[in-house]
Amino acid sequence: MTANPAVPDAFALMVMMRALNVESDRFAERFAALHRLHRTDLNALVAILDAGRAGTPLTPGGLGAALNLSPPATTALIDRLEQAGHVERRRSATDRRKIEVVLNEQAARLARRFFAPLGRHLSAAIAAFTPEERQVIGRFLDSGIKATAAARAETNGPEAGDAEEGA
Repeated sequence: MTANPAVPDAFALMVMMRALNVESDRFAERFAALHRLHRTDLNALVAILDAGRAGTPLTPGGLGAALNLSPPATTALIDRLEQAGHVERRRSATDRRKIEVVLNEQAARLARRFFAPLGRHLSAAIAAFTPEERQVIGRFLDSGIKATAAARAETNGPEAGDAEEGA
């Protein structure tokens, strides 16, 4: 029995995922360069945006944990983003003792405008798949995210440099 050449094997899929990651990074880096943002700044804005959409605004500590930053580095990051007019520190509506970092409307508008073409093109690509295929893609992406997180956790140990060759 021969393999179907139209069905990519695991290695081909990993190469394609890597290419997608590179293209996605290049697109995001274009936005960062146009707005004088470091990659960490951009990652922070995405984390803040995602947390806001999920209804769980980030505290400075939560943002630092999400980005694996020390408290001083997190403070410097938030200061930089605040001075650039992208975020604001606000008191929590549910616990006035807490400070939350939120994306301001100007930054949200800028991001929506810049990322609209990517959203349009990706939506069109996704729409070309049947609901059943999208379900499989969703399962694959979820599994891929979990596998990547597990591999990242493995590389946190002292023997991380000794890892076997992978993909």
